[in-house]
Amino acid sequence: MKLKLSLLSAAILSSSLLLFPHSSVAKLPVAVDGQQLPTLAPMLEKVTPGVVSIQVRGAKEVRRRVDPFDFFFGQPQPRSQKRPFSGLGSGVIIDADEGYVVTNNHVIDDADEIVVTLKDGREFQAKLVGADSESDIALLQIESEDLTEVKLANSDKLRVGDFSVAIGNPFGLSHTVTSGIISALGRSGLNIEGYEDFIQTDAAINQGNSGGALVNLNGELIGINTAILGASGGNVGIGFAIPSNMMKSLVDQIIEFGEVRRGSLGILGRTLDAGLAKAQGFEVKRGSYVMRVIADSAADKAGLKANDVIVSINGDEVESHEQLRGKIATMGEGREVRLGVYRDGKVKFIDVELGGKQEEQTNAEDIHPMLRGAVLEAGERNGNEGVVVTSIEARSPAARVGLEEGDVIMQVNRKRVTSVNDMSKLISEIKGNIVLGIKRGRETVFYLIQ
Repeated sequence: MKLKLSLLSAAILSSSLLLFPHSSVAKLPVAVDGQQLPTLAPMLEKVTPGVVSIQVRGAKEVRRRVDPFDFFFGQPQPRSQKRPFSGLGSGVIIDADEGYVVTNNHVIDDADEIVVTLKDGREFQAKLVGADSESDIALLQIESEDLTEVKLANSDKLRVGDFSVAIGNPFGLSHTVTSGIISALGRSGLNIEGYEDFIQTDAAINQGNSGGALVNLNGELIGINTAILGASGGNVGIGFAIPSNMMKSLVDQIIEFGEVRRGSLGILGRTLDAGLAKAQGFEVKRGSYVMRVIADSAADKAGLKANDVIVSINGDEVESHEQLRGKIATMGEGREVRLGVYRDGKVKFIDVELGGKQEEQTNAEDIHPMLRGAVLEAGERNGNEGVVVTSIEARSPAARVGLEEGDVIMQVNRKRVTSVNDMSKLISEIKGNIVLGIKRGRETVFYLIQ
């Protein structure tokens, strides 16, 4: 066997010497039949120094699971304890002069120490400038000279089929590069984040890629890798990234205000589907159907009406209500947008100056899937102030939970709520069972959501 392998090796070596008589080392040809071989190497050599590895350490509060019925009888809150943790993720340098690094909020959440490592091996303690959990964006800052930033592309110009390249730190393997195409745009309704408008790509994304770069073939940043879809937690060819335009809007707000100041349109809506379009006699089949316009909201002042269908925003098509909601919320208070609105068989354009994050009515499914079918708003009934169930669909998940029209939700796991925002925030932080304390007339009732 060894002799056969030796003869084979000698034959290969002899062939190589004949093909490349002026070189002692075999090299791949730069061209075949006069055609240049394609390669991403030159672009990656410029871009990868702008992608960093992030290591975090901290302690996270962990609550002991208890019987939810303990809440009914005034038992004390479940005991909790701090457990140390560490984690790895990725980040992208977006401003070399200021040392700004963008990543996902879930990468640095609860971290006491954040260490950024560059491709050349330099390490820096990073400062958290600000973060937004609902859109999963965080901005860090490091102090260093000679940094490489990744230039931003206009993600609104992306098309399905464009090539994409993911760069990150999967499983701790620094600066791993994978490539693919843009599989879809405007993905929402995945319940991954509070506000969703994802780029979908088949470039391999795995654990540790979070916060890394998704770039085009020019080496420009088109998205921040955020999530994967796969039962095993590994790549199955479906990954999601936050568009660069959405990220920049959020980061600009964090830099200016120290926080994200969400834009508000002020409508109650739902995704237009074929059944609703047919029932209403609409010629359009996709968009955000306006069920109600809140008085004195930005939408009201601009002239939007119930039964309108919002089909575009700033020239980009609106596929769903969730997509519209994500775009509006991340654009920021005071921004002007142009909406394409289908009304009376025609599409007209309406300019709207977005308001601040106000107390809006909302579809309860935005808070929890088991509340779908209920409409909630802050209010008061019979002297009870809280979150009022203003309407509910028969046989919906919310109806099966036990909610009824006119209920006033007063508590979530024994914590007082007076607004939809309070309720949404509390529920988003609960990992286990949810118990709603409700006033129904003079009666107090409790319902469990699992």
